[in-house]
Amino acid sequence: MRVDRHSFHADYIRRLVSGDPETEHHFTRYFGELLMLKLRSRLRSPAQVEDARQETFVRVITTLKQKGGLSSAESLGAFVNGVCNNVLFEMYRANARTTPLEDEYDEASSNLPADSTLVADEEREEVRAALSSLPEREQLVLKWVFFDERDKDDICRDLQIDRAYLRVLVHRAKARFREHFAQLSSR
Repeated sequence: MRVDRHSFHADYIRRLVSGDPETEHHFTRYFGELLMLKLRSRLRSPAQVEDARQETFVRVITTLKQKGGLSSAESLGAFVNGVCNNVLFEMYRANARTTPLEDEYDEASSNLPADSTLVADEEREEVRAALSSLPEREQLVLKWVFFDERDKDDICRDLQIDRAYLRVLVHRAKARFREHFAQLSSR
């Protein structure tokens, strides 16, 4: 598949943001083909490819509609590619968190020796102790993100913070948890 190169200008971005059907059609056709080429080589299923493509389009259009969304119309192609990379990384992280652990757990649990239950109970207690030694807000953030798997937008709304700061809170809470857990484990 060959995609002819296209240069973008401020008027194109303005028409795209205003909802011009012809410009929207060109945008989704042009970048849709490029994204499909990229995503097919990186994702397992056609459904994942389509999800990533659609999510990329939504994020790009949302950003373009924000005041000061894109500083240079000529960089639209690089911007779409960068957004697509971010979507891919989020999908990889989500898959890494869920898929392998379930498979490994099923295989490993069938071959556990009897005394491993005691070790698991001890580790569970260490995790609880490390978690309870954290400040209340960090406990809550870790619980909501990792145990309850709550929607991050809901968490941000409840804590009255933005999404970027939630990442900072989670990072700090995880670092402090690791530190406390290591201290408890070394005893």
